[in-house]
Amino acid sequence: MSENNNVPEYFGSMVFGETAMKERLPKDVYKSLKKTIKEGTPLDQHIANVVANAMKDWALSKGATHFTHWFQPMTGITAEKHDSFISPCQDGTVIMEFSGKELVKGEPDASSFPSGGLRATFEARGYTAWDPTSYAFIKDGSLCIPTAFCSYTGQVLDKKTPLLRSMDTISNQACRILKLFGKECKRVTTTVGSEQEYFLIDKQDYKKRKDLIFTGRTLFGAKPPKGQELDDHYFGSIRPRVMAFMRELDEELWKLGILTKTKHNEVAPCQHEMAPIFTTTNIATDQNQLTMEMMKKVADRHNLVCLLHEKPFEYVNGSGKHNNWSLSTNTGENLLEPGSTPSSNAQFLLFLTAVIKGVDEYQDLLRISVASAGNDHRLGANEAPPAIVSMFVGDELSAILDSIEAGTDYTDVKKTMMSVGVSTLPRIPKDNTDRNRTSPFAFTGNKFEFRMLGSTFNIACTNVMLNTIVAEELCQFADELEKAEDFDTALMMLIQREIKAHKRIIFNGNGYDQKWVEEAEKRGLMNLKTTPDALPHYTDDKNLKLFTKHKIYTEIEIASRKEILLEEYSKTINIEALTMLDMLKKDIIPACIAYNKKIVDAAIAKKEIGISADLEIEQAEQLSEKTALLCQRQQALEKALNNVPDLEQGEAAAKYFGNVVIEKMEQTRAVADELEMMIAQNDWPMPTYGKILYYV
Repeated sequence: MSENNNVPEYFGSMVFGETAMKERLPKDVYKSLKKTIKEGTPLDQHIANVVANAMKDWALSKGATHFTHWFQPMTGITAEKHDSFISPCQDGTVIMEFSGKELVKGEPDASSFPSGGLRATFEARGYTAWDPTSYAFIKDGSLCIPTAFCSYTGQVLDKKTPLLRSMDTISNQACRILKLFGKECKRVTTTVGSEQEYFLIDKQDYKKRKDLIFTGRTLFGAKPPKGQELDDHYFGSIRPRVMAFMRELDEELWKLGILTKTKHNEVAPCQHEMAPIFTTTNIATDQNQLTMEMMKKVADRHNLVCLLHEKPFEYVNGSGKHNNWSLSTNTGENLLEPGSTPSSNAQFLLFLTAVIKGVDEYQDLLRISVASAGNDHRLGANEAPPAIVSMFVGDELSAILDSIEAGTDYTDVKKTMMSVGVSTLPRIPKDNTDRNRTSPFAFTGNKFEFRMLGSTFNIACTNVMLNTIVAEELCQFADELEKAEDFDTALMMLIQREIKAHKRIIFNGNGYDQKWVEEAEKRGLMNLKTTPDALPHYTDDKNLKLFTKHKIYTEIEIASRKEILLEEYSKTINIEALTMLDMLKKDIIPACIAYNKKIVDAAIAKKEIGISADLEIEQAEQLSEKTALLCQRQQALEKALNNVPDLEQGEAAAKYFGNVVIEKMEQTRAVADELEMMIAQNDWPMPTYGKILYYV
């Protein structure tokens, strides 16, 4: 960790951002690059060459020797292939070169990345294309250039390309709406702040747990005497070892220009959270991927391991990632800010209505965007929102919407009567009601907080969904309002109609209550409890039409994503089941037999000297019975795995894993956890929850 405490001095020092560009690029080149970043205009080859040379010189000055096109394939993590700047000379020496062609385009092997049937394994060629809207940075001695990734035939193989497309789409449609309000706007940008939860555990404990190593979560573990019942970890004093990690993490992220702002202990023992300041969505996505990578690297330097799985430990809360989403114009106006003037209120209500309609009509897509084997353990478990998508807008905003729908006067909290006419809409207060932590999609003053994401997730998919569904509703609204002879009247009629049609999605109550599940069913809301329940809806007709209309995906690209996610789910459960069997056969069952032998030997020794061994005999019998039952459960799990459908039967395989294999795993774990409680700690083959969660 650096001794330099002057944060402004080193903030962004490893990023080829505004400061570096201004210092190293000619003015005309800088202006041309900025125009590309702001307006998406093409960058000609001459400009690219100048930028590449300046980037290379800057990177060399920072100690970099290589460059890489840094991209986000469908694995959910990042990928990189490193090439050195070295170029040979005829006299046997070398020079350091980097061309505009190398900056703009790369050609990594694409054969081993998930493609969902878009390409055959033997078709290796793939391309990466520079995304100039996201700044290059230095990591591990290499210049990392954020890029999009596609196949030889141009099909999208990554998460960034659809995100950039969705950002363009929502910008175009939002600008159409703003023009109706008399505002000329060049671009509307979605912004995101992604809160990140994680666990830190001791590295030595981690190394002794095969389940953590292979799957990221514990497959066995009895409930410890203390969990999170006392709420004493939440916002509690941070232990020195963890604080040292957090300090170094902050410094490393600040060097990369990541605006990490908040850090604290979370609810569960060993659980923590960091939150950054809002930034443009594609940059926020890149930065969250970097944050997760850096968390693991910094933890390792502190003899810790960072766990990002959604549910690494049973009996305590899992980890999520809150996606705080908003809309801003190039002039700095937040379109989800209620505002204090009538015209702003009308504009705000139209954008709010678009979000409400979009969330209601595309509940399935939002659920799909957070679907994974890991997140299924967390959603609806009284620690995260339920799997039912709904919106929280607060009591006062709900009352305003009700009054608009009914065409009646709205009475504010001060009992002042105000007309609902467009020109005299009331001022809508910010933060006028408490936050609802059980809501999947909550309005929090001037943004929406989508709370369903799992902690491991790449946030790109969620924001592709959000951007596209809201863009679709804005497109429909613009089509209607642009034809209206009386804009004000047409606007109010539209808002009234859509609020009435989609108010079922608004719920301000307790999402954990079973009564809400029943109420949601009455309202006709979807309850897609598991990933196999959700993913088949990806290719529903309305969703295919949505994505193809806005050119986010082709139909084949949507089908490929569904296939990739189904296969990922099945493979994840399969790996967990195989790991469980490995631990049972090689560690847990042998430990149970060995411990039972100790008990039997003790009983024999006591009998030989004439002492009653009833206690030992009883314990040995119980251990023997439980061990035999565990062996039966192990065999049942093996049998279930032997009957798994071929993974190419995507939906069938996923449902089998979700319904059959997981059930067998849970039954097996229950017996193993009982045995853990019967065996001395020193004879149990792995660190227990009590040891892992309460390290010093």
